[in-house]
Amino acid sequence: MIHITLPDGSCREFPGPVTVAEVAAGIGAGLAKAALAGKVDGKLVDTSFSIAQDAQLAIVTDKDADGLEIIRHSTAHLLAYAVKELFPEAQVTIGPVVENGFYYDFAYKRPFTPEDLAAIEKRMGELAAKNEPVVRRVLPRDEAVAYFKGLGEHYKAEIIGSIPPGEDVSLYREGGFEDLCRGPHVPSTGRLKHFKLMKVAGAYWRGDQANEQLQRIYGTAWATKEALQQYLTMLEEAEKRDHRKLGRELDLFHLDEHSPGTVFWHPKGWTLWQEVEQYMRRVYRDNGYQEVKGPQILDQGLWEKTGHWDKYRENMFVTESEKRSYALKPMNCPGHILIFKQGIKSYRDLPLRYGEFGNCHRNEPTGGLHGIMRVRAFTQDDGHIFCTEDQIQAEVTAFTALLQKVYQDFGFTDIIYKLSTRPEKRIGTDESWDKAEAALAEGLRASGCDFEYLPGEGAFYGPKIEYTLKDALGRPWQCGTIQVDPNLPERLGAEYVAEDSARKHPVILHRAIVGSLERFIGILIEQHAGALPVWLAPQQVVVASITESQGDYATEVAKTLQKQGVRAQADLRNEKISYKIREHSLQKVPFILVVGDKEKAGGAVAVRARGGQDLGVMPLSSFQAKIASDIATRT
Repeated sequence: MIHITLPDGSCREFPGPVTVAEVAAGIGAGLAKAALAGKVDGKLVDTSFSIAQDAQLAIVTDKDADGLEIIRHSTAHLLAYAVKELFPEAQVTIGPVVENGFYYDFAYKRPFTPEDLAAIEKRMGELAAKNEPVVRRVLPRDEAVAYFKGLGEHYKAEIIGSIPPGEDVSLYREGGFEDLCRGPHVPSTGRLKHFKLMKVAGAYWRGDQANEQLQRIYGTAWATKEALQQYLTMLEEAEKRDHRKLGRELDLFHLDEHSPGTVFWHPKGWTLWQEVEQYMRRVYRDNGYQEVKGPQILDQGLWEKTGHWDKYRENMFVTESEKRSYALKPMNCPGHILIFKQGIKSYRDLPLRYGEFGNCHRNEPTGGLHGIMRVRAFTQDDGHIFCTEDQIQAEVTAFTALLQKVYQDFGFTDIIYKLSTRPEKRIGTDESWDKAEAALAEGLRASGCDFEYLPGEGAFYGPKIEYTLKDALGRPWQCGTIQVDPNLPERLGAEYVAEDSARKHPVILHRAIVGSLERFIGILIEQHAGALPVWLAPQQVVVASITESQGDYATEVAKTLQKQGVRAQADLRNEKISYKIREHSLQKVPFILVVGDKEKAGGAVAVRARGGQDLGVMPLSSFQAKIASDIATRT
């Protein structure tokens, strides 16, 4: 007898070996129809997998995260099947699952066109409709190499050839197409119904630029038609919100090949930058941080002590002067430690909090650059807290509460908290790791946060918390972090005088809230679709005259608002008022004040709020009170 234990704790008995599909059928016809795979003693397997001994089994359907991943992986194979049907000379390479979809890399004599993509997607639908069974078989490694060489699939043969000799490999066949894969896969192609091919991009074989270039076809796949449509709608909205597009349209910044990976800020964009920076500067000041400023270029010897010269040098911009090697700093931490080391520090000085808007440079690959989200030159709202082990928890609690307030002010209320714990290779004692991890966890709990653990994801020297915000489209952005580090202060010889007069190394808490200001401003632009809150808007008010006769009054209104600290300007152009309103509306100005003879005579303004809202005519003083309130409350 074989005993199969199900997730609800119930047990089913079978006289002999039984497949996952047979167990599902024994539970009910509906489950049998929905089953995509099984999880036997925690391992994902095909529904055809035979269970020969007592085991725990969960039936995987499209409602499970594992089920969706299997759908996407199987759709990648369906894509390769369709390509081989339409373009027999194309060679297949690899086709993994990625976030929200999959891709497959192909070697072909010419670039795939948009028309090719449409034809491939159509053929995928036809093959899925045939509902062909997906069948697994196992071959010895050498036999599999010979098999794929015989098919002319040299890339597949090379992949299998890199597997140690003597090992077996699994292959999956659907119709006339067979592919190398560990699996599992859906039982038949008919389970693949809701997919779409998205784009073609270039890729190098095995990710090495020295190798030949391949063509990567990206696609997305979902469990239901509604989920697919929801995703495609989100992509359309994301395209409208693309910070690169809005940066051009709103005249905020531009990127230029004369300096790849750096940002040219225009007047309006720099105004936005300054609002973010000055806000964060007030956050520093009001929460016990002392602002510092370190140099951009530091000697090779320092980077050797920190370990960056050996492990990170290829990502650093290096220069030389008077036979000494230097590097542009990729982070601010060593500079802050050098500042800490000046003068004798006592335990009474701790916690000591330094903050810096530090300019950093990292030699990111050109292919990885993305607008102002991924650049080579960036500014961090960087902070370092020098403290004792016993002070970590209180600092984490205070920092988390502060981060929540900052994100809320910028319009983000949905935050995900993740605690990364000790990796296998690490320094320090288990006792110190226990203490640090417990301090971070208790700090989060004291802030009222639910969080998830990421086992083994901490740095080799200490655990960390990652704070990930979700934007208006539900997309996650990891921005904030706080990282425990007892290692760097020791490497660079930072010390304080303890209560017993002994010299001790402080712990450093590396912390950031917005992270890279460039990236965070890009996120802000996309979050608000360019319609930034009044307090952040580069241009808060435009005063538009109806005719030239109200020019003096419009100028006077603008100056009155400017004296109040409002970013206002007058539009006195000899254009129709409808043209002016449309133009400034497209620029997403929060308030357009229209002034004609009636408003001039009464010391009033006709207020149009962003989004076409007509707030009517009101005394200028009333509008001044309204905008002051909007700015103060960060509405």
